[in-house]
Amino acid sequence: MSHATQRLTYADGIRQGFEYAMERDPKCFAIGQGLWSPWYVGNSMKDLDKKFGKERVIDTPVSELATTGAAVGAALNGYHPIVVHPRMDFMILAADQIVNQAAKWRHMLGGKVSPTITIRGIINRGGEQGAQHSQALHSWYAHIPGLRVLMPGTAADARDMLIAAAQSPDPVMYIDDRWCYELTEDVTVAADVDIRSIVPLVRRAGRDVTVAAASFSLKLALDAAEILAREGIDVEVIDVRQINPLDPALIVESAARTGRFVAVDGGWSTCGLAGELIACVAESVVPSKLKAPLARVTLPAAPAPTSAPLEKLYYPTARTVADRIRGLFA
Repeated sequence: MSHATQRLTYADGIRQGFEYAMERDPKCFAIGQGLWSPWYVGNSMKDLDKKFGKERVIDTPVSELATTGAAVGAALNGYHPIVVHPRMDFMILAADQIVNQAAKWRHMLGGKVSPTITIRGIINRGGEQGAQHSQALHSWYAHIPGLRVLMPGTAADARDMLIAAAQSPDPVMYIDDRWCYELTEDVTVAADVDIRSIVPLVRRAGRDVTVAAASFSLKLALDAAEILAREGIDVEVIDVRQINPLDPALIVESAARTGRFVAVDGGWSTCGLAGELIACVAESVVPSKLKAPLARVTLPAAPAPTSAPLEKLYYPTARTVADRIRGLFA
């Protein structure tokens, strides 16, 4: 087996994931808004319409509900669509198709039929886009049984998790973040990926405090760990990766060992991923093993601002995360 590597950005990883899935599965197709555009989804689907034809890379009118409904119907009839929603905010318009249709059919039909569908929701924040274009709504969908939810935080995972989603018999929501698109790493060649193998991973080992995060929040956690390492604080960073179903075993083990835990999330606190991670630790770690209260870093409880100076205050940074972790040692 080849161990050759290549330098890959997160956005190129997504594109390679599409390419790998569509080359190997003639029933796999992409459908959504702006798929023929050179800018609408960044470089993450560049020239795929030229390679696979516009019959398999389908640029649709602006109707999230109709596009997703058509894809669910195609999936129930043996096709393997990947639906692309360039802004997660407007994917809300397809919520019935995702929550009441895709996520439910396998259960309601006794496992005899399952829509093999991937729903790609893109988080697209900042740049003074305002409250209706800046939301990370992953915790909404992670609440739904029957719907797998993936959040890649590295270039390799951006590629491999999309491959896993396209090959999964379960309906999958694949959530990528534009703030990750320039992240770069050396990766090995693409291969088939079993979605059941996507579990939390330690991205940085440490002994003093555990930090769990997913997607762009993973970068914040890793950067915060670098800041704190210069101060003698050794941070263990865990990449959650698949948030539904959530396998908390590694997170719980790490928190019990370090005695301190921080959850970092790009959504709001109320009923969010950070709260769920804290609950997993609180339910499983004996209180006597904890050296500090459990903590989290999330967005302020307010819609996103449009003003650039206010955005700098609104979005957490690596220093925000470092400050929160540092406070556990006071």
